[in-house]
Amino acid sequence: MRELGRRLKDYAGIPAVALPDSFAGQLRPYQQAGLEWMQLLRDVGLGGVLADDMGLGKTVQTLAHIAVEKAAGRLDRPCLVVAPTSLMANWRSEAETFIPSLSTLVLHGADRKESFDAIGGYDVIFTTYPLLARDSEVLTAQDWHMVILDEAQYVKNPATAAAKVLRNLDTRHRLALSGTPLENHLGELWALFDFVSPGFLGDRTAFTRQWRTPIEKKGDEDRRAALARRVKPFLLRRTKALVAADLPPKTEIVEYIDLAQSQRDLYEGIRLAMHKKVRDAIAAKGLKRSRIELLDALLKLRQACCDPRLVKTARGKAKLDSAKLIRLMEMVPELIEEGRSILLFSQFTSMLALVEAELTAAKIPYVLLTGDTRDRATPVRRFQSGEVPLFLISLKAGGTGLNLTAADTVIHYDPWWNPAVEAQATDRAHRIGQDKPVFVYKLVAGDTIEVKMAELKARKQALADGLFAPELGSAIDIGEDDVEFLLGG
Repeated sequence: MRELGRRLKDYAGIPAVALPDSFAGQLRPYQQAGLEWMQLLRDVGLGGVLADDMGLGKTVQTLAHIAVEKAAGRLDRPCLVVAPTSLMANWRSEAETFIPSLSTLVLHGADRKESFDAIGGYDVIFTTYPLLARDSEVLTAQDWHMVILDEAQYVKNPATAAAKVLRNLDTRHRLALSGTPLENHLGELWALFDFVSPGFLGDRTAFTRQWRTPIEKKGDEDRRAALARRVKPFLLRRTKALVAADLPPKTEIVEYIDLAQSQRDLYEGIRLAMHKKVRDAIAAKGLKRSRIELLDALLKLRQACCDPRLVKTARGKAKLDSAKLIRLMEMVPELIEEGRSILLFSQFTSMLALVEAELTAAKIPYVLLTGDTRDRATPVRRFQSGEVPLFLISLKAGGTGLNLTAADTVIHYDPWWNPAVEAQATDRAHRIGQDKPVFVYKLVAGDTIEVKMAELKARKQALADGLFAPELGSAIDIGEDDVEFLLGG
């Protein structure tokens, strides 16, 4: 065990692991080291916690790990990946991108039960934390090769039904991914390790007596150091500052987010109605004279992706959750905890108002800049000085002309159809005078107009200028087949 501990601590010395041809990507040096660490843990039959900062690629490292297992012939049972509902689309997209040959099944929605009998025939099964308890009988009956928890802090309370199901799964290897393995108290760290390596930190009572009480209540630094040494081989954490030399000046991350069923129903209702309205307009007066109807349709669909409350027809109805806003409020506290300084852009000032309400409730300090902001200098000064970690900015007010090099993180809440405008906003942080790598997160609602517009934009470079900036004099580079692509099912 002592030799194992030495090998794990010195993970840079672990024999190199070659990426298989099935993996369609490259790993940065620290990501390659993470893969080799995961492979060593698998080799010795121990679990671990990959706790890299957000944006450093925990997902891609894990997919590389799965790809190696598949290529080595060890994936004779499926892997189970458990993640928040909002991240299902992102996992599915990343798996398709990096390991297109992998067979995957997403257990989500009311019709998932139709796929239960087929689980054993897939390489990777994706499911969500809320479904663990509902599908416990099926999941616990299956033998797994690996069980991987994304955003594993979701099960920091071991008494929850989801946590109990996870501990009953029959699997060869366990892995937890979490940028915040410890948020409030050491009991959360115990809960993670009770999943990845049951018994490693003793039972809950013994852990409290041996570690929590001396460290949290008595401030025993020797016990704190001893606990850190104990978990270090099994908890790999790299911060952005630690791996800065491996990072490019700007890293762009597109995160696909699944809409919850109620928000999806609203979106589909709007899409069907707008599709008919635009078709009728085109039939009556032609495509060129139907631009207003098309823009109105795109606007309403974009609003539905951002938050149902932006849609006039949804106001006054029962509260419909916004998958994007939920995901944003998962991200922001974690990023701030990592010491990031964040610019959050949205085209909709009404969306920024909804974000403000969430931030206020969570007691997260911020500054705001919109077209209604008369004193622009004060919020800029407060952010640049480090007084507040988060700057909310609307497109029209802050897309150009600001120097915000204190920021090292940019979040685009909703996609901008003109890539030049989006780049200009990002350049508020990524510009001369910036001495830190910049992370750019783009939140995209999966299987919606946001995905389709990105695909169409990639094919038609003149689309954004022609459709959204007619004053530039560009022709609308869009045909009726494109309208069908955008608004059709």
